[in-house]
Parts: sequence; C-alpha cells; structure tokens
Amino acid sequence: MEQGGVPAAAVAVGELPMVVAVAAGLGLLVALAGIWAMGRLRTRSIGVMLAVVVVVAVAATLAGVVAITAKMIIEGPVKDFVLSVVAVGGLVGLGVAFVLSKRVVRESRRLVAAVREPPFQAPQGLPAELQEIANTLEEAYARERALEGARRELVAWVSHDLRTPLAGMRAMAEALEDGVVSDPGTVARYHGQIKLEVERLSAMVDDLFELSRIHAGALRLSRARVGLGDLVADTVAGAEPLARAKGVLLTAEAADAAVPVEADAGALGRALGNLVVNAIRHTPSDRAVVLRAGVDEGMACLSVADCCGGIPEEDLPRVFEVAFRGESARTPTADGGAGLGLAIAQGIVEAHDGVIGVVNDGPGCRFEIRLPLC
Repeated sequence: MEQGGVPAAAVAVGELPMVVAVAAGLGLLVALAGIWAMGRLRTRSIGVMLAVVVVVAVAATLAGVVAITAKMIIEGPVKDFVLSVVAVGGLVGLGVAFVLSKRVVRESRRLVAAVREPPFQAPQGLPAELQEIANTLEEAYARERALEGARRELVAWVSHDLRTPLAGMRAMAEALEDGVVSDPGTVARYHGQIKLEVERLSAMVDDLFELSRIHAGALRLSRARVGLGDLVADTVAGAEPLARAKGVLLTAEAADAAVPVEADAGALGRALGNLVVNAIRHTPSDRAVVLRAGVDEGMACLSVADCCGGIPEEDLPRVFEVAFRGESARTPTADGGAGLGLAIAQGIVEAHDGVIGVVNDGPGCRFEIRLPLC
C-alpha cells in the first residue's frame, strides 16, 4: 500500500525516530508515576506492589501502541488486533501478579505466625528469600535463647560467689565488733582474711565490668605496634609471683621476639595474662606452664601450654562460655579468681580481629591466640 505515492514501508522507516521518542517519553511518564505510586504504597502489602509493577509494564506497552497509532502507522483491523493482544497480555499479567501476590502474602503470614508462636521454628517451603529470613531468624532465636540461659546461670553463680565472701566478712566483722575474738593473733588473722575477701570481690566486680563492656561492644582499644617478645616478657613478669607461690615452673619461648602486631598492649596483655594465670592455677606443683610466641601460617601466634590433665573433648567448645562452671571450664573459684577470665580473654582477642582456641596437648591443654600480623 502506498500513501501519496510513498511506500508504506518508507513512511514507517521515516517515522521510526518519532515513534521511539514518543514511546520513550510516555514510558518515562508511566515509570515516574509507577515510582511515585510505589513510594506511596511502600508500607502496603507485597501483592499491591506487584500489581503496581504489572500495571506499569502494561501501561508502558500501551504507550508504545498509542505512539504507533498516533502516527497512523497501524490502521484499521490491524490496530484493533494489536490493542486486543496488548489488553489480553495485560489481563494475563495482572492475573499472574494476583496469584503470585496471594502466595507471597500467604507465606509471609505463615512466617509471622511462626515468629509469634514460641519456640520459633523456621517453616519450610517458603520462597527462597523468605526461607532465608526464616532460617536466619531461627539461628538468631537459638543464639538468644543460649545467651539468655547463660545470663541466668551467670547471675546465679555470681550471686553465690558474692554472697559467700560477704557472709564470711560479716561474721568476722561481727565477731570483732562484739569482742568474741580478742586475742591479737586471731584479730590479725580476721583482718587479713577480710582484706583478702575485699580484694577478691573487687577483682570480681572489675571482671564483671570488663565483661559487660565487651558484650555491649563498648571496649575501646588504643592500638599500636607491639612486639610479641615485649608482650610475653611483661606477662611472665606479672604471673611469676603466682607461679612461685604455687610451685609451678613458668617458662617463655619466643621464636621471634620482634614479631609485630597492631594491638592494645594493655588489653591484649590482660587476655594473655588471664590464660597464663588460669594455667598456673590448674597445674599441679612441680609441673610447668610454657608460654610460646611466634609466627604460624602467616599469623602471630601466642600459646599457653599447661599440665592440667586435659579437658573432656565434649567440653572443649564450652570452655569460653561465661557461665560454664564445670571443672573442664578451668574457671577458678576458691583460689581467688572471678571465673570470667577465659570469657574476657576471648572478647579481647576477637576485638583485635583474632581467634582464640583450646586443644588437649600432652599432659594438659594448650590455649592459643592467633592475631593478624602488621
């Protein structure tokens, strides 16, 4: 067919830029309207959002058809066919969007119902994204339950450990006040015991405060380049009196004392000191505790080996738990420790982007700290 002596194909080719421009302009307007509608409906059901997406897609397609029709490139029955096909396609799209939205809403409500029904268990058969959310929630709830249990146990045993020395001090203070004890030797012994218990309580409160800062993410580190040799030497010097009093031989081996790490010397020294003190307290007299420093697999490595007799394999993963009070937890009580040293050490090491672990090794076990090199 020709129009004014010009072939229809030539007219179509000549009108193509204009058709594209009109279709693009109308499509842009439809897209902006869709974005505005999505913003207004962002708190509504996912089904409504899907319906808006389909309507925008159909409207953008219709905009192209309108542009073609406006230029009279499609006329007569052909135009009716095109419009009918577009209309049917739009209805099919809306139908599919409706079915999909109903399923998404139904599965979302199933997930919400599972969350509201304790104990939470992730429902199965959800769409991939919702299933991932459900699985993540299940893991988070499990961690929360474990933490809550640990907090309850912590409160229970801390209350006991606080109450016991307080009761003893009260009894001794009352005895001194009432004159029940009057001989100088006993009075001096009572005063010394009260001082010792006060120091124990002070150390326990300090440990609790430090642990609360770690758990709250409020631990502030002043990092600087620290040599492993200096860290080991300071730790040995601080723990030597305890080792001598216990009759334990404390030795240090630094393969490369100049190995540097980026760390807070005070905090990391406390973590390493906690491991060494813990090892000394659980090593029999006339046995040894060995502190080693070096580089292993591209990381700075600090290890503390003792002769405690080992830890049951099933208890190894729980050694660093705050409220784990078994003998395998190696948390001292009667000999002056607050029982939080290992948990504090773990928090400090992890704050330095390092890892801490324990394995049975020879006559005892070996705690190991691994830190990134500078």
